[in-house]
Amino acid sequence: MNEISLDIDILISFGVYFIAMLAIGWYFYKRTENLSDYILGGRSLNVWVTSLSAQASDMSGWLLLGLPGYAYLAGLESAWLLLGLIVGTYANWKFVAYRLRKYTEIAGDSLTLPDFFQNRFKSNSKVIRIVSAIFILVFFLIYTASGFVAGAKLFNTVFNFPYVTALAVGVFVIIAYTFLGGFMAVSWTDVIQGTIMFFAIIIVPILGILAIGCPASFFEALQVKNPNYLSWLTNSNGETLSVIAVISLLGWGLGYFGQPHILARFMAIKNSEQIKNARRIAMIWVVISLFSAVILGMVGFVYIEPALTGAATETVFMVLVHQLVPSIFAGILLSAILAAIMSTADSQLLVASSAFTEDIYRALIKKNASQKELVWISRISVLVIAVIAFLIGLNPKSSVLELVGYAWAGFGSAFGPIVILSLYWKRFTEKGAIAGIIAGGITVIVWKQLTGGIFDLYEMVPGVLAGFLFAIVFSYFDEEPSQEIITEFETATEK
Repeated sequence: MNEISLDIDILISFGVYFIAMLAIGWYFYKRTENLSDYILGGRSLNVWVTSLSAQASDMSGWLLLGLPGYAYLAGLESAWLLLGLIVGTYANWKFVAYRLRKYTEIAGDSLTLPDFFQNRFKSNSKVIRIVSAIFILVFFLIYTASGFVAGAKLFNTVFNFPYVTALAVGVFVIIAYTFLGGFMAVSWTDVIQGTIMFFAIIIVPILGILAIGCPASFFEALQVKNPNYLSWLTNSNGETLSVIAVISLLGWGLGYFGQPHILARFMAIKNSEQIKNARRIAMIWVVISLFSAVILGMVGFVYIEPALTGAATETVFMVLVHQLVPSIFAGILLSAILAAIMSTADSQLLVASSAFTEDIYRALIKKNASQKELVWISRISVLVIAVIAFLIGLNPKSSVLELVGYAWAGFGSAFGPIVILSLYWKRFTEKGAIAGIIAGGITVIVWKQLTGGIFDLYEMVPGVLAGFLFAIVFSYFDEEPSQEIITEFETATEK
């Protein structure tokens, strides 16, 4: 792995960035009065904060590590992944955001997805909340671990810290401001982080292309180095992409409908009428960022010598910054990785702690807990969940892309079908929702353990299909929803 020596300019940049994030956390700590403030910011986000926060928390360290690393190895094959992600992002904003914002407020002012599911079906049972919360906790442990691993790779590569030390440093900073400020701290830091990520992912590949010569020289160098690299129908070895491979890459887009940390932004915008403008901002951000990340990986393939191998391919952004940018500016650009990591890990910690506090602690343990007690239970949950995710991330050979892919599939399969059916099918029932969550989540876990043939298909695809199938079948054979549920559904879904 290419190593970047410790540099005082980079250290100062990171230090200033840390202090700024902690200051935001402290600011909102003083303004957090109840659980709604801590979990959902009192539904007060504006258009810009909603859009940038949603996309920054979506992309994570994966945008600057996992995706460029994949493009570095695969070339234009990665275009299929981009297409799936762009279509999925748009569909989520277009078909889910507006209805979810409106419905969650009408359905008992629901603060979390499990809370919404119970209120949506007017359930007196706690089963759907508990089942939902369990799957949220399981998959967010894996997802949060991916962010911690990305942070460890950053500090290990930039400062040559031992891996465990690097892991611990990143975890500490993320915990600190999430613990203090809750949802508003996370959302406002996401705006800063999303802006830094956006400009960094554009600037570095441009600098790389200029260092090579010009765009024409860049593409010519790609052709010379590997003629198969610019084909979207073959892999980098010249082998025709299989149908399974293409469906697997496109299948990433199915995950958006079930990601609690993204859906929380839709629920928190000030009013549903602002969704349209937020969608426009979000789509501009995501299209430019994703294309730039792929170009960055391809620039690294041409420019970096000796070639990166194994897990080191995910450090392509860092190596390019080290080789192309003076140290006084390198710290700012490398802070983009920290921004990407923190913008998602903080959201994941918050949603996981919210699931425990709102859907397990208050639902099962202490129904009459005070608002102050619930806020502190959420804060303690952040600490506990972070420690477990830290332990999962201790393996230095962990791949950011693989961990993200597993957790992404888990959420998309367990919750995506349920969210869509809850918003668009009035005949949907609680038993169908429970069956769909369990079937989707378990299918992902089981499929992930199997290899070869059809089992090489990304676990998201069979997981989503299983979720829809079980949810629809169990609802169809269940009793029809009450008139109260149908009336509320019609009110929530009318234009």
